[in-house]
Amino acid sequence: MQKKNYVQEILDIIRSGLPQAELAEKLSDYHENDLADALTALTPEERQKVYTVLGVDTVAEIFSYLDDAEPYLKELDPERAARVISHMDSDDAVDALDDLEEDDKAKIVHQLDKDAADDVKLLLSYHEDEIGSCMTTNYICIRRDMTIRQAMSELVKQAGENDNISTLYVVDENEHFYGAIDLKDLIVARAEDSLEKLIARSYPYVTDHEKISDCIDRIVDYAERSLPVLNDSGKLLGIITSADVVELVDDEMGDDYAKLGGLTSEEDLNEGVFQSVKKRLPWLIALLFLGMLVSSVVGAFESVVAVLPIVICFQSMVLDMAGNVGTQSLAVTIRVLVDENLTTAKKLQLLWKEMRVGLANGALLAVLALGFLGCYIHFFKAYAWGEAFLLSGCVGVSLVVAMVISSLVGTVIPMLFHKIHIDPAVASGPLITTINDLVAVVVYYGLAAVVLIDMFHLG
Repeated sequence: MQKKNYVQEILDIIRSGLPQAELAEKLSDYHENDLADALTALTPEERQKVYTVLGVDTVAEIFSYLDDAEPYLKELDPERAARVISHMDSDDAVDALDDLEEDDKAKIVHQLDKDAADDVKLLLSYHEDEIGSCMTTNYICIRRDMTIRQAMSELVKQAGENDNISTLYVVDENEHFYGAIDLKDLIVARAEDSLEKLIARSYPYVTDHEKISDCIDRIVDYAERSLPVLNDSGKLLGIITSADVVELVDDEMGDDYAKLGGLTSEEDLNEGVFQSVKKRLPWLIALLFLGMLVSSVVGAFESVVAVLPIVICFQSMVLDMAGNVGTQSLAVTIRVLVDENLTTAKKLQLLWKEMRVGLANGALLAVLALGFLGCYIHFFKAYAWGEAFLLSGCVGVSLVVAMVISSLVGTVIPMLFHKIHIDPAVASGPLITTINDLVAVVVYYGLAAVVLIDMFHLG
């Protein structure tokens, strides 16, 4: 079956000149995400036509799927933009408002109805790395002292305004979280049954001021369609939906990837040069001084290079392989450290495994280096066979030692960071690579000095 290009279909419909009623009916067949993609390809005049045809509710849904709502909100007058924001889920509304400049944001917030304004102000009161900043107030809430019939009636009443209905959240008379009910259980319950029997009392939850990075794995592990967000006193404030979880995981992966690249946080295309420089510069300064240390160590082996210049030809290979192995061990270790219940025995087991992997890979590469580099040095550098294989053997042994130590460094450093409560992703690729460069330089030139020059008097 050929995949349809829904965006192009939408564009053709909008530009077909259909009457407004027929246009609205045809567009209603498409998903809001496809409509959002089509919106970006329209002219401002065409978008104004779409806003009028679709109405506030649908436009609000479409805006929820936009990566950057600012240019489209600016096409609406503040009153109309406020109506659109009011019809969005509170977390989506905050995301859309965050795209705006402060003056434009203030104008729209001032025009919001009381309920929407309260929800938006609540979410804006949290720091962006707290769970409360990404929760939604779109959920069904019932009292624990209701009957089955009353609970069904309340569900029908609230479903008109809230579409997250798969789980109903129960509060006590003081609005404190009491438990949760699966929609299916309520539907199949008999009128004479007790609501209390349907309530899951030990239902998982998160608190509003928890750091997203601290609880994201716990949220994912529960795999619920939504989880309640409580304040410190146990009052229900909102929920985190599965869609929110997907977005949070994506953001966390982006941040971790940025840290592995030596950045303080993820960058985007809209970020200015100054902000990007500010994020990258701290690590680069630290790595500059580490690089100076590596260079000074290389300088300490000037006598080796002076006596046996050919050794410098293979320096990059030894350094690169050591850095690659260290980065691989770093990635594996960070993945394993996600498990907060990881015991010391398991950590030692991981350390032992990574060192054995480094040893095995190093040994295989050493054999290849011995053969291929020996032939290369003999035929292209005109060294005798014995000298050629002494040189390639030194490179091979250096690879084994450097790769084992690099595996150790790539595993121990993130474990140490994790132990002292620093994000192990901060043990970034550039940091591990630079440290392993230092290790590889000492190993390689040290072996060359001791074995090739002092023992076999090459040069």
